[in-house]
Amino acid sequence: MGRRIGWGRMGRRRRLRRVARDVFGWPDLRPGQGEAMEHLLRGRDVLLVMPTGGGKSAVYQVPAQLLPGPTVVISPLIALQRDQMVALAGRDAGGAVMVNSAQSDGASEDAMDQIRAGRAEYIFLSPEQLAKQSVVERLAAVRPSLIAVDEAHCVSSWGHDFRPDYQRLGRVVERLGHPPVIALTATASPPVRDDIIAALGIGDARQIVRGFDRPNLSLKVRRFHEETDKRRALVEDAAGRKGLGLVYVATRRDAEAYGEELTEAGLRAAVYHAGIKAADRHRVHEAFQNDELDVVVATSAFGMGIDKPDVRYVLHAAPPESPESYYQEIGRAGRDGEPAAAVLYYRSQDLGLRRFFAAGKPDEEKLLQTATLLQAHGGTVPASEMRTTLGVGASKLTNLVNLLEQTGAVETTGRGDLRYVQEGPQPEEAVARATELDENRRRVDDSRIDMMRAYAETTDCRRRFLLEYLGEPYQGPCGNCDICRAGARTEPSRPDKSAAPPDQADDAPFPLHAEVQHATWGTGTVMRVEPDRITVLFEDAGYRTLSLEAIQRDEDLLTLHPDAPSANSRPARRGRPRGRTPGGRRAKATANHKKSPTGTS
Repeated sequence: MGRRIGWGRMGRRRRLRRVARDVFGWPDLRPGQGEAMEHLLRGRDVLLVMPTGGGKSAVYQVPAQLLPGPTVVISPLIALQRDQMVALAGRDAGGAVMVNSAQSDGASEDAMDQIRAGRAEYIFLSPEQLAKQSVVERLAAVRPSLIAVDEAHCVSSWGHDFRPDYQRLGRVVERLGHPPVIALTATASPPVRDDIIAALGIGDARQIVRGFDRPNLSLKVRRFHEETDKRRALVEDAAGRKGLGLVYVATRRDAEAYGEELTEAGLRAAVYHAGIKAADRHRVHEAFQNDELDVVVATSAFGMGIDKPDVRYVLHAAPPESPESYYQEIGRAGRDGEPAAAVLYYRSQDLGLRRFFAAGKPDEEKLLQTATLLQAHGGTVPASEMRTTLGVGASKLTNLVNLLEQTGAVETTGRGDLRYVQEGPQPEEAVARATELDENRRRVDDSRIDMMRAYAETTDCRRRFLLEYLGEPYQGPCGNCDICRAGARTEPSRPDKSAAPPDQADDAPFPLHAEVQHATWGTGTVMRVEPDRITVLFEDAGYRTLSLEAIQRDEDLLTLHPDAPSANSRPARRGRPRGRTPGGRRAKATANHKKSPTGTS
């Protein structure tokens, strides 16, 4: 663990408040901020889950002023790095520099020189920069006092914006002497939190999770059979709304098509996706921030790091790959606390496209080549040499190596070179294990798509559905979703109205967050309880919705784990999903108990 400041608790708190006031102009610290800062000053790692606009950046900026040595900030987007640097530029906070692919080698050298000379307190880098041995060595030499991992959900392939280089940050943390680490994200369900902790090597981290609920955000789903009807309704909806809005689509082609139709409807519309030029993406960002647009039509490429408070609506032309992704995207509306709308335009057929996106398989031939070449070499091989030999790019090699590392066959040295583990499995066995791990991942991804269907088709409070998916109990009704407003919310049958909901009752057979054991799918955690069904997150099989009637018919089908928590206890912390660890078992299937098309068994 990193260096620790030896002040007492009251001394730490006073100093933090003084820095927040004198350096940054913040008269008070928000709930969760002060607690996280104090843990960092004590040398503790922290995982902070706090909604955007809640002041996550302050949690590393303030302690950085009190800890000896520079602060390394790992951030996925250059635009986000720039925004944070601009915010720091107006403060007497010690200065900040960046190292990224958009600047010249000379500019990067100058940034590193400033950090080495003590002329800058903060250095912003992407995880891809930290994959470079030279960068890590130079940072290690200046002994950072704090590491902040922004948008930390990118660590997890359970998350909604997976970046392979994030998975190697645990090694970087150790190479830098493991100073206090703070992982920051706005939305992370329990399995994503566990992945972040495991990947960064911060198993003793203090988890601070602030509420996900956004009561000012109204939730609605509009269902359609025909694509043309859905498209027409969305355009009419956007054209009739006041204020700035976002329209999320699944493909670049849809972004262009909706952009044209919204422009024809009289809106100042712009299109944003990964296929347009960098200069055009920058232009859209600027116009969006400067209120020069009415609506941005975008794929999921738009939004990370965007913190514009007055977005009044977010419309989805198709469901994203999971409720977590959906909540992250609709959370970009109403950050000023004023009423805002989130509407999902839903056709069940659209889920097929998401399944197609999630269905990619690993390149078994390249996996075998990688493993065989490393084993035959017998020593360490530079990553650049492996890329040349295999004829693959850096990202592809990272994916291959990440899979092989999970099987215990390959490891990356402290210098970033690759080598085969002598005691590890043979290449053929390693590839088989890697393929199984990837199949488990795709199985989980498929189950998350099923959960998106369940959200769109639920007859219960939509806010309760989303919050419980994220691990936050919510009784509801919320009164601000289409189900609650229509009075159609399904209420459980209770002997009297004052009784607790079924997930909190003392006699609930499977309380919310209870650990359970399934005859086929193994260990899982109850994530949602309804009058006639429960949803369980299984370590290998992902999310599964189970009929309580079927469970009652077969008493051995699902049982409480012997150490299961009571209804009102905190959720037990799960380890890294077993389907993605070395030797993870494959979920079995039986002839009489298979997942139905809707995910209900």
